[in-house]
Amino acid sequence: MPPQRFAMPSEVPGLAARRIAADILDGVLHKRRTLDDQLDGAGAHPGLKTLPDRDRALMRRLVATILRRLGTLGHVLSRLLDRGIPTDAPRAQSALLIGAAQILWMDVPDHAAVDLSVRLVQSDRRAAKYAGLVNAVLRRCAREGQPLIDEVKSQTLDIPEWLLARWIAHYGEITARAMAVALSHEPSLDITVKSDPAQWATRLHGETLPTGTVRTLLQGSVKMLPGFAEGQWWVQDAAAALPARLFGDVAGKTIADLCAAPGGKTAQLILAGADVTAVDRSPGRMARLRENLARLALEAETVVADAAEWQGGNNSGGFDGILVDAPCASTGTIRRHPDVAWLRQEADIGALMAVQKRLLQRATALLRPGGTLVYCTCSLEPEEGEQAISTLLANESGMRRAPIDAGEVAGLSEILTPDGDLRTLPCHLPHDDPRLGGLDGFYAARLIKS
Repeated sequence: MPPQRFAMPSEVPGLAARRIAADILDGVLHKRRTLDDQLDGAGAHPGLKTLPDRDRALMRRLVATILRRLGTLGHVLSRLLDRGIPTDAPRAQSALLIGAAQILWMDVPDHAAVDLSVRLVQSDRRAAKYAGLVNAVLRRCAREGQPLIDEVKSQTLDIPEWLLARWIAHYGEITARAMAVALSHEPSLDITVKSDPAQWATRLHGETLPTGTVRTLLQGSVKMLPGFAEGQWWVQDAAAALPARLFGDVAGKTIADLCAAPGGKTAQLILAGADVTAVDRSPGRMARLRENLARLALEAETVVADAAEWQGGNNSGGFDGILVDAPCASTGTIRRHPDVAWLRQEADIGALMAVQKRLLQRATALLRPGGTLVYCTCSLEPEEGEQAISTLLANESGMRRAPIDAGEVAGLSEILTPDGDLRTLPCHLPHDDPRLGGLDGFYAARLIKS
């Protein structure tokens, strides 16, 4: 049941955006709903339909900022509240987070941030009694909040303890802290273009990365940017654009892209000349893939099926190449999906490892002798990357690793492991402007079937 609100004679400018932000935050933090589910598709918040583009952008940035800095916000508010954040009125909690995030990190006047948070509380029956508390705490936050952040000086507050412990154990404390700092910054928009990256970098006021991805700080609706409607490019993190390139020359080859939606890697393979079969178990996600390919004027065979059980359709002789972009804990995507940090639990990894093992076994069976298997995950957890491949190689004598050369990844030797696998980290590709630096965390390995 949505919280009951007092009727308001007229909407105060900016209040609707903050009310929707509060609803979505409640969905993530208390109902374990992803941001994607609440922002797009059938489950999207109904209020988004009437929200102007400017307010929609503000709402998205507000929610992302809160989730990106949730641990730090908790620290600041705990120091400003004698009895802790009220637990009997979720809207009061949301109002405090929304107000504090604007005061500390966003270009919103302090008085407006305080006033709108108070109005947000007043419009909810259960939370209205906390209006005075919210007003007082946020006024103190405007005066004392930044010194409270400076006293801890640690972005590791914004990474769940279990996840930070894992990263320190696997990558070392210095790298884990660098990753946490990278995750605290709002990321750029990364774009894969059909051709001429330099020209598109100029048109989109961005820059071209060594790998050919165009990176820009433009904000707002992607659909309104030059070249989108004409199908000249698609949104894809620079790290996510690397695995599909590991097949080498695919012109005329048959490639199965398992777990293919939303289709960025499928598009890369088609553009490179491959005959692609895209497989995904979700009808909704497959519909999105088909829409994306139609906009890009690219064609693939599309199959809605569980890739771990799919028999390969008409390709009885096996595929020349198989790309497995396996379901995973997605901890490498926290830069762009900060809700992942707070929705995932360590126990999830074990169940996902079983899915990854089944997918790898099926992919091996679908591959022709001499064919290439590229396995990738957007996870920073070794069980879902390095260990998954070690287990496969131990159990499948007919598979061998084909190490990736630095020349295949634009000379970025720091993103390769000693075994020759790909391992990108959020702190890779540093830049003077932190918003233009960083990569999603990705793992990829290339195997050959003998």
